[in-house]
Amino acid sequence: MPRKDLKNKPLVEALLEVRWILPPQQMPDVAGDPHYRLLLGRFSERVQKHYPFHESLSTASIPDNMVPHMVQHRFRTQGAGWPLLQIGSGIMTVNDTSGYTWRDFQARCGEAVSWLIDAHPNQSAFKIQDVTLRYVDAVPFNFETENIFKFLKDNMKITLALPDSLFTGTNVAPKPARFNWQASFAHKEPDGTVTIRFATGLKDGKPALIWETLVQSAGSQVSDLRTGFPKWLDGAHNITDDWFFKLIEGELERRFSGE
Repeated sequence: MPRKDLKNKPLVEALLEVRWILPPQQMPDVAGDPHYRLLLGRFSERVQKHYPFHESLSTASIPDNMVPHMVQHRFRTQGAGWPLLQIGSGIMTVNDTSGYTWRDFQARCGEAVSWLIDAHPNQSAFKIQDVTLRYVDAVPFNFETENIFKFLKDNMKITLALPDSLFTGTNVAPKPARFNWQASFAHKEPDGTVTIRFATGLKDGKPALIWETLVQSAGSQVSDLRTGFPKWLDGAHNITDDWFFKLIEGELERRFSGE
């Protein structure tokens, strides 16, 4: 159960990504789903009622086996609106942004995975490669005037530092002009990896600190999506939700709550 719905949530995008194994083709280092074209048609029929606006992406003009695990088609609930579904050879995603609520997103993910499994014409050949739940958030931050190390320590309880001796007596500024840091941790229930990333970026065209929290299960860690997906999604969300609120506890939570 998510803790609260923030009035000024920092969410840039919520994303579920499902990738399935693609068999190798005749050309070296090229993989493709021989059932993809039929899958695309069957998937389109199933999603049309809820996502009636179809958009072919630029990758759709490239042969399918040349763009493995790259989305080619997009299905929206409304023109240029969110949420949306995307599909390509070996990949399907569910995406939402500022209008996101967990209950709505949870239901859409469940429907999309069910449609994908049902639409694949060769069930025995449909093997999941990995499943990822990812949240991308952002907070305005001016890297020219502020110190990201201090911001992380004061606002998110994260301590990162370099020795003062690296900067003493040099012409090197102690404040990072660009920043990119990540770490991954093994996790149980669901089996997989939890990753957190921080990086320099933009939000609404202005400098920002971008951070991602994601849970990924791959290979033998992936439960049978036909029966195990709801439990996997709940478990993955519980981790990301817990980490998010623990990181923003204090000033950031008050800011995002509109207090």
